Amino acid sequence: MSALAWPLGLFAVLLLVPALVLFVQVVLAWLPARRLVALAGRRPPLAVLMPAHNEAAVIAGTLASIVPQLQAGDRLLVVADNCDDDTARIARDAGAEVIERQNAQQRGKGYALDFGVRHLESAPPDVVIIVDADCRIGPEAIDWLTRISHQSERPVQALYLMGTVGNAGFRQQFAEFAWRVKNWVRPLGYHRLGLPCQLMGTGMAFPWVSIRDAKLANANIVEDMKLGVDLAVSGKPALFCPEAHVSSTFPETASAEQSQRTRWEHGHLEVILKEFPRLFGRGMLRGDIRAMALALDLAVPPLALLVLSLSGMCATTGVVASIGGGMFPLLVAGLAMALVGVAVFLAWLGWGRAVISLSTLLSVPFYVLAKIPLYIRFWTRRQKEWVRTERD
Repeated sequence: MSALAWPLGLFAVLLLVPALVLFVQVVLAWLPARRLVALAGRRPPLAVLMPAHNEAAVIAGTLASIVPQLQAGDRLLVVADNCDDDTARIARDAGAEVIERQNAQQRGKGYALDFGVRHLESAPPDVVIIVDADCRIGPEAIDWLTRISHQSERPVQALYLMGTVGNAGFRQQFAEFAWRVKNWVRPLGYHRLGLPCQLMGTGMAFPWVSIRDAKLANANIVEDMKLGVDLAVSGKPALFCPEAHVSSTFPETASAEQSQRTRWEHGHLEVILKEFPRLFGRGMLRGDIRAMALALDLAVPPLALLVLSLSGMCATTGVVASIGGGMFPLLVAGLAMALVGVAVFLAWLGWGRAVISLSTLLSVPFYVLAKIPLYIRFWTRRQKEWVRTERD
């Protein structure tokens, strides 16, 4: 093997790891359901905490999906954060308890959540459920999340899906499919083995002591992923509850969708770089299989970036092999690409046919190529600050 082939072989092996994790998760998702069993009897007291920044256009519908699920003694707290619209008034009219926060220097969801948690300290509930103001909560989701979190004494994540509005183009269809793979298929696969999942930002339930002690007051652009890692390091990784459904829609305008996608993917990549070593290392030191499994899940990059990286690796190792540099890197890269291809097909077969046709899915190279500027900007002009996604 040539001197050039050695580093290529190492990079190929590094790419094989997330490809293998993705493949295993998708295959496991096909196993028979492992249903969480909720306790019967009276539900423990809960508080639904909703951060909201200029959400007058959507918050009424979200509150309407929550209020019927509440019982006597439950609280619905809306934090109207740096709002200059009718968010607070609409929330009060819908029956929510509303507190208002104004701080131009400390902007972002994390600060709003911390403000809400501090407000709840005077009469703490047993469980806090965080819901974004632009979501719809499925029937019985509040009950499932509360009971499972209280029973397990761990955070619990609902199944959170996003859909497109109207006649979506192939890019929007592929984005919806990729979201299903990330938020449904992969955590479902881990769930089959009783392994934890990442937090997804909304539809999250926490025992009071966990959320009370969490470091929320920050402007991290993917505060949910960071919180999930922190809780896993402390020995409390999140459980996945597919019985509880939360839904939302992608932004309708291309500029808003691009802003949202940049925030998510840049934040995800930064969390991989900063948090994977900490989480995996802590799992190794403690012999904690759950922490190591969650770290490996965290290490799987966005699907488009994984496909793009493997395509580049296959092309490069193919050239090196053709000039006598050795076949090992090419074989490893080819194996990783094959695993991803099979995983994507199986995920589409089981969970994607409702949102994207097979012929459209085969146009994935165009979608992947269109994402190249986003990934270049991660290294040149990385988004580091929270920016609200604009909505119509």
